[in-house]
Amino acid sequence: MTDTGLRVLTYNIHKGFNSGNRRFVLHQIKEALITTNADVLLLQEMQGEHQKHQQKIAGWPECSHIEFIAEGVWPFFAYGKNVTHRSGHHGNAILSKYPIESWDNINVSPYSWASRSLLHAVIRLPHNDLAVHVVCLHFGLTGSERGQQAVQLCERIDNHVPHDAPLIVAGDFNDWRKQIERHFHDQLGLEEAFLQFHGRYARTFPSWLPLLPMDRIYYRGLSPLSCSKLANAPWHNLSDHAPLTAVFDL
Repeated sequence: MTDTGLRVLTYNIHKGFNSGNRRFVLHQIKEALITTNADVLLLQEMQGEHQKHQQKIAGWPECSHIEFIAEGVWPFFAYGKNVTHRSGHHGNAILSKYPIESWDNINVSPYSWASRSLLHAVIRLPHNDLAVHVVCLHFGLTGSERGQQAVQLCERIDNHVPHDAPLIVAGDFNDWRKQIERHFHDQLGLEEAFLQFHGRYARTFPSWLPLLPMDRIYYRGLSPLSCSKLANAPWHNLSDHAPLTAVFDL
């Protein structure tokens, strides 16, 4: 943790490809993430396995993508599979500089196959023995799907997170119509970091011309010190989303 607080970053990494799916840019994504000095990463569309790409794409890591990004910087990590296909799977990931003492992946897909999930981890900060609950998510594309998933998220938090415990919920909400805020604010008492500092949600998609407010960082039991969107070079040449980063005073 930096002298100024706990630095958190959320980012849809588009399975390691650039916005047009023409270039494999996972190496550049890793380099860019390291420069942010984030303590905790919440990453969506993390490629867990892809047998065809592994055989054909130059520069494909020999280890898993989460291990590749984490190596040397974030020694603790958790991966939750939420999309499966014949060649492999992808999902959500949490990477941390501090111990992850427990984690769980909760299927919130309304379909028979697991296509969306919540990755819930408890991170222990050693210098003050504080347990911070962190939820990384990627909500669905339809309004009805997102509504069901918001309800399931509220139930998960109500049942598994003490009300006085520090909590961060971040990811790709796909909520460009801003319809799920009431669930988080009214039922859970969550605030959104970028909204608090800038009076609006961050426009994070598409990365080369951000128009839609897709990615957010919600919090409870923490004091935000700053929140910003990373939209300049090199970010606009990497994933199709721009990342958000926030710093919290514990």
